[in-house]
Amino acid sequence: MKPRHRHLLNDADVKRWYDNLARGSVITAEERLRRLGRFCNVTGLDPKEIIEKKRASPDGFDDYIMDYVGRSLAKGEKPAQARNNLTTIKSWLGHHGLEITKKIKLPTSDYVDEVVPTKEQLAQIFRHCDTRARVIASMMAFCGLRPESLSNYLGTDGLRLGDLRELEIKKSTVEFTKVPTIVMVRKTLSKARHQYFSFLPEEGCQYLKEYLEARMRNGEKLDADSPVITHVRKGSRLAFLRTTKLSWEVKLAMKEAGFTWRPYVLRSYCDTAFDISESKGFISHPWRQFFMGHKGDIEARYSTNKGRLPPDMVEEMRGAYKRCENLLQTSNAEPEREKIKETIKEQLLLVAGFKQEEVEKMDFAQMTNEQLQDIVRQRLLGAMVNNGSRQRVIHTGEVEQYIRQGWEYVAPLPDDRAILKLPA
Repeated sequence: MKPRHRHLLNDADVKRWYDNLARGSVITAEERLRRLGRFCNVTGLDPKEIIEKKRASPDGFDDYIMDYVGRSLAKGEKPAQARNNLTTIKSWLGHHGLEITKKIKLPTSDYVDEVVPTKEQLAQIFRHCDTRARVIASMMAFCGLRPESLSNYLGTDGLRLGDLRELEIKKSTVEFTKVPTIVMVRKTLSKARHQYFSFLPEEGCQYLKEYLEARMRNGEKLDADSPVITHVRKGSRLAFLRTTKLSWEVKLAMKEAGFTWRPYVLRSYCDTAFDISESKGFISHPWRQFFMGHKGDIEARYSTNKGRLPPDMVEEMRGAYKRCENLLQTSNAEPEREKIKETIKEQLLLVAGFKQEEVEKMDFAQMTNEQLQDIVRQRLLGAMVNNGSRQRVIHTGEVEQYIRQGWEYVAPLPDDRAILKLPA
């Protein structure tokens, strides 16, 4: 918070209000003090005069605040900002047993122009990040972590290397024993104040490995208590980067990439990927909630196990996350996998008797497996019809092979032969 608003704490009543808020959340207390100071600067009122003005003319003061909100929106202030300013004023009034009785309407669409990035846009953001910002962005986009979970508002605590329980620190390198790897979010770093975990996929692990090994080459000694995200400059009084600084690094990369989004949109990217994965049956709804840090069905079981889920369940959750990877990562094997599938389809059609030029005209991307099977079956059966009679006598040892090709069994002959026919 900027020092120019600190003087408000010299007022014992403001200090009491601030301390009461801070017991619930330091971030909330700091934010509301800053907004109260800004309101005082704009209106020329001090905190005591706000209360006096409300008591002197309750309805008149409500109209005054309504006009203030209208002017703020007219100047281009986002609805979310106007809403937070109004909440601060209501909080300060509520501290004195007062309230705004008139309904002040605000637009509901805070970020109407903000969209969830595509994988290509996320890759573009990564390219404009340095090694530290890339780790921050990838943990938000791939794990769904909030910025406050990486490092708190005051810079006194944050994600530590010990929270990545499958990361091993060696002499000059770091390795992951399992990928995707578990990222544990302790209660003190969780918005909902419960411990949970998510996973970091191969791409994110590679970014983290590069960042940590660069720190080791610069002489930093890493251990389980070391911050995952730390200061560049040595000798800083804070080991962790403050949330505001951490978010700003991602914001800067977004601006350089040509986007005006909030850093928090990267968490929306993760949630959207899980949403699509759930629709495809890759992940269950409770597990998706759990990975995003929401309290749900799985949280109760996690708590009753004293912070430990059964190992087999953790591995099932890892498997579910892995099925979501192609929707999360910007560099994955999906294009190569699709190419292999198309090659198999092409070879199958060639074996069935299609010519190369016929195969090249087919759109495999739009062709379902059922359509492919029908095409192959029709070509094989047509070839058999064109070869002559609809019945055939073969050795009994060949029956299974012909049945697989679409022939139907008719009857056995006494000399180890059998009669087959084409289906009607």
